[in-house]
Amino acid sequence: MCAVGCLSTNADAGRPVTARLTRRPGGPARLRALLESGQTIVAPGAFDPLSARLVEQAGFPAVYMTGFGTSAALIGRPDVGLLTMTEMAGNAGRIADCVDVPVIADADTGYGNPLNVIRTVGAYEAAGVAGIHIEDQVAPKKCGHMEGKLVIPAEEMAEKVRAAVEARAQPEFVIIARTDARAVEGLEAALERARMYRQAGADVLFIEALTSEAEAETAVRAFPGVPLLFNWAEGGKTPPISLERVRELGYRIIIFPISTLLAATAAMRRILVQIAQAGTPAGAMGELPTFAEFVDFIGLPQVREAEQRYAVKDTAPGPGSGGTDGSDV
Repeated sequence: MCAVGCLSTNADAGRPVTARLTRRPGGPARLRALLESGQTIVAPGAFDPLSARLVEQAGFPAVYMTGFGTSAALIGRPDVGLLTMTEMAGNAGRIADCVDVPVIADADTGYGNPLNVIRTVGAYEAAGVAGIHIEDQVAPKKCGHMEGKLVIPAEEMAEKVRAAVEARAQPEFVIIARTDARAVEGLEAALERARMYRQAGADVLFIEALTSEAEAETAVRAFPGVPLLFNWAEGGKTPPISLERVRELGYRIIIFPISTLLAATAAMRRILVQIAQAGTPAGAMGELPTFAEFVDFIGLPQVREAEQRYAVKDTAPGPGSGGTDGSDV
């Protein structure tokens, strides 16, 4: 059995972590194939490449790059629209570089009008992600489960969705349209907005911050045959519905955006308390991965193998090999 904190990469312990130092191509096509397969895509959130590798190792078919977690990890601040598009796309690219599974990324509001959305799609495609979601909030936006949100006119958002769809260079790149109107205008208005965004070309619909299981069911019934994303927001406005029930309702993508972030925060707090109280982390070392396990997990054996493969062989002539003795200098 694996000890607490073990980072084994055995196949029976989950998906082996990629040994690649560059990204695997074709993320959009792989995400599109998952959508078309009928499989429920469960995508836990990742806020950095390390957390993404852990999601992949656990065997999940996709990674979700959380905007909330990205803001917390990059600048230590809440998700209130402080990060720029280039900062968000940069984090998405670093995550996509280190996993073989498709990455779905938060692209906030698209960072402006339809022209900005066109650039945003290009940046995220270049970053190697498989799909993005954009939302209909007024900029600067807020986390979808915070109070005080505002939304732009539905017609304006529909044009942003149309721009995103037409801007993608890869037809498989998945455009997810999110509406935050439930908290502002009510459920029926949110559903009507989602219909407009679907007509504008969105591949997947994301109706944010539903407040009951009944609302979650109503949303699915309103869009038969249309892929919907369910945000299992830890501690948010949507109640904690079981995975089996969400699957039964018919949601095609389920994200758990901040479980890894909250778990990492709790673990770091515990070890810092241990150091503060005991002077060293020695008393908690049994609960942690060993140094050797950790460097194996992040790919040191593959790095060493590559170093040996591409090492320059020593071709300098030895004594008596017939080489020059310098007498002709």
